[in-house]
Order: sequence, then structure tokens, then C-alpha cells
Amino acid sequence: MNSLPIIDIAPLYRDDPAARQAVARQIDSACREWGFYYITGYPIPATRIAALKTAAEDFFARPAEEKLRIDITRSAHHRGYGAVATEQLDPNRPSDLKETFDMGFHMDAGHPDVLAGKPLRGPNRHPDLPGWEALLQQHYEDMHALSLTLLRAMAVALGIEEDFFDRRFADPISVFRMIHYPPRQTASSAEQQGAGAHTDYGCVTLLYQDSAGGLQVRSLDGEWIDAPPIEGSYVVNIGDMMARWSNDRYKSTPHRVISPLGRDRYSMPFFAEPHPDTEISCLPNCSGPDNPPQYPPVSCSDYMLSRFAETYAYRREAEQA
Repeated sequence: MNSLPIIDIAPLYRDDPAARQAVARQIDSACREWGFYYITGYPIPATRIAALKTAAEDFFARPAEEKLRIDITRSAHHRGYGAVATEQLDPNRPSDLKETFDMGFHMDAGHPDVLAGKPLRGPNRHPDLPGWEALLQQHYEDMHALSLTLLRAMAVALGIEEDFFDRRFADPISVFRMIHYPPRQTASSAEQQGAGAHTDYGCVTLLYQDSAGGLQVRSLDGEWIDAPPIEGSYVVNIGDMMARWSNDRYKSTPHRVISPLGRDRYSMPFFAEPHPDTEISCLPNCSGPDNPPQYPPVSCSDYMLSRFAETYAYRREAEQA
């Protein structure tokens, strides 16, 4: 039990109910035992990943003043560029040694939700680079579709309607993120990590990581184990909202990134998160007389904003203003 399971999800795209059920059982086991697993057999082409990594390397290598034109701390809906040390995922460590770019579900400034000032709703803020916006928008849509494929399998495993999550992930607040981790020797201190130990906020995270390594996952016995890059795979993990939905049947597992020595690391997670008005409450079949619901109901947006306030100083300041 010192390595994460690898699941071929290709059968989820075939008209073979028995094969899809078998994959759902594998996902269920991985979510119960680890909260983490690798997937292969998904339809995202390798050429797309290569194009995205090239775009990320280009963007993050640009001067700070250019990147800060879309500074995330000046965004009302958490979109754009986050400079090094903008985030502090582990409150017991210095702010993280990474810089980021975040995009979400695009809504024009004239959309009723944006005009109403609903949180986490608004237009994306892209750098002015040829082909960037079209490339990332297509990838966002494809990752949303892939996340729904996994969520349908999880719904089958949980014994609820297969389309339960489809209906709740319409117009989601899912986020696609690009991350650049500078080499470890650029850290402000020995205590500064690439990403401090944390659990993800949403439902399911799908992570591409390059060959640099550095991702670690905490096992049930408290040991940190490496989750090394496997070519042609995504790392999938459960977030806090899914743990709440499943009454901790599925585990939201702490993980961290130790920046590699002597080289840059790039990763690209997709955080699958539902419509902001979705109520997160204990699912049918996930509680009983000896296992009552562990969490009170909460809306998706309320939960996300509470976690953002813990992680981002600029969000805390906005809420206190």
C-alpha cells in the first residue's frame, strides 16, 4: 500500500454496462482507501497537453509587469495571475513557492449573475497572447466533460442516479489552473514548500504533472508517499465537497508539493466544482443509524468562499472591507 492505484477509464466511453460497472468499483475502492488514484484511457490528446505546457512556459517566463496586468488580487471573481507567495495553503508554513494562472466558467460582464454581483461569476482574464484563449477555453470544456465522466462512475458506485452530478454541474465554478514551481533553491527559507500540505476544496481534481516530480500524498497511516509522474496519466483526487457529500465515505486526502531541486516544475489541475447555488449535503446511502451525517448542509459558493478566505490574504481583506 505504498503506491496509488492506476485505473484505465477507457471502458467508461463504451456501450458495455458491465465494463463500466467494473471501473466504477475500482474508482469506489480508490476513493475509499486513498482519495487519490491515476487514470489512463481518457480522450485528452497528448498534443493538447504539449501545447498547454508550451503556453505555460511562455507565459510564466514573461516579465512580472506583463503578468500582473491580469493580477488575481484585482479580480472580483478570482481569475488571472497569482504571483509567487500569493497563496498560503499550509498556515504553519511560509506562503507557497509557486505562481499561477486561473480561469473558470466564462460569463460576460452583462450576464445576469455577473450584474447581480454573485460571487465567483464573471469573465475570464487572459494574457494577450496569440492562440492562448482559444486553446485554454477548449481544454476547459474538455476537462469539464472528463470530470463528468468520472462523476457519473462515482454516482453509480454511490448508488444514486447516474446523472445526479450532471444536473448539479451545469454552469459550474470549476477552475482550470496552470502552475509554475520555481526550483527549490529560490525559496525564501528552508520551510517554504512548493505547495503546503492541504486538501482540495471542491469535488474532484484532475491533475496533469510534468516529469519534474514533487507531488506527495499522505497515506492513512500518516506517511508521506511520492505520487510520481506517469506518462499518459492524470492524477485524480477527492476534494472536501465530495467528502462532505459522501459523509467521508470518499476521502479528501492531504497532499503537498516539494519543489524539485535545480529545475522548474509545471502542473495543470482542473478543479471540478458544481454550480455555486448547489447544496452540499449528505447523499442518500451515505448515512445510517450508526453513521449519521457528519456535516451540516452548505451551499457550494459559501463553502468555497470560506476556504478562499483561509488561503488568500487578499480575499480576507475583501471580506473585511
